[in-house]
Amino acid sequence: MTVDITPDRASVRSWLPGFIALGVIWGSSFLFIKVGVAELHPLHLTLYRVATGAATLLVVLAVLRDRLPREPRVWAHLVVVAAFGVALPFTLFGFGEQRVESMLAGIWNATTPLIVLPLAVLVFRTERLTVRRAVGLGLGFAGVLVVLGVWEGVGGSHFTGQLMCLGAAACYGVAIPYQKKFIAGSAYSGLSLSAAQLLVATAQLALVAPLVAGAPPVPTGLSAKVVASVLALGALGTGLAFVINLRNIRVAGASTASTVTYLIPVFAVLVGAVVLGERMNWHQPVGALVVLLGVAVAQGMLGRRRPAPALATDTRPAVPAGR
Repeated sequence: MTVDITPDRASVRSWLPGFIALGVIWGSSFLFIKVGVAELHPLHLTLYRVATGAATLLVVLAVLRDRLPREPRVWAHLVVVAAFGVALPFTLFGFGEQRVESMLAGIWNATTPLIVLPLAVLVFRTERLTVRRAVGLGLGFAGVLVVLGVWEGVGGSHFTGQLMCLGAAACYGVAIPYQKKFIAGSAYSGLSLSAAQLLVATAQLALVAPLVAGAPPVPTGLSAKVVASVLALGALGTGLAFVINLRNIRVAGASTASTVTYLIPVFAVLVGAVVLGERMNWHQPVGALVVLLGVAVAQGMLGRRRPAPALATDTRPAVPAGR
């Protein structure tokens, strides 16, 4: 959860290093997923990364002397948020990256704000649809069609993988406004709620993974690069990155901190190309730019805007989406 904080004249040098670090960590997460699913079932990969992330945040909670929520109502809502905000999307990205490039998964993650908006307006009634946001949605939808390359026809495992990544973003579209409507007003800190969310997601995955994919493999039987990827996804991408994000919000303000959304696909593409030697068709980066333009328009990032908080400020997930 984030709070709409706008510091007075925050120095760029005070938040820019953390801002860039966050873009690198979250953008690289798709590389680690790609490496992980080479040896692990997507459900097992998600279970290991979420458990590692939960352990990391519990340590941070202990250091900061914070505590987990104690209200049963909050834990009941966290069951929904953990499923749609962690377990399902993380697993769908894993399945998707068995079929598509890691850089393409990073691009699909950038569509999250565009999916959040219509659900927040029509289902959860936490936002209003303005002309600006409608135009942004239209541009974003056009960008999605360009990324998919619909003129080339549909079908095949690559197209299916893209739909899985889009499905992961759609899960965030449910989790984020649900979280804002039912949990955001609680007295607990974002760190406390995120740690609890990861604990619930770990329990959900511990029940489902053995039924669907069998018993998780012993970590000692995995290669060093896969173990390192799981640790990076959990400890860095879900643990340390959240702490950095909270600091960015506190120092630079929620609106500025949320613009890291634009850096994530850039680093995902760079890391995928440099480390894995991945390549994309011309229409995929072009479509990504159109998607990001739609997000910028919907969030009021272009031109003159009123001081009212943008969509991303209000609906940022407690646990980094899709990372």
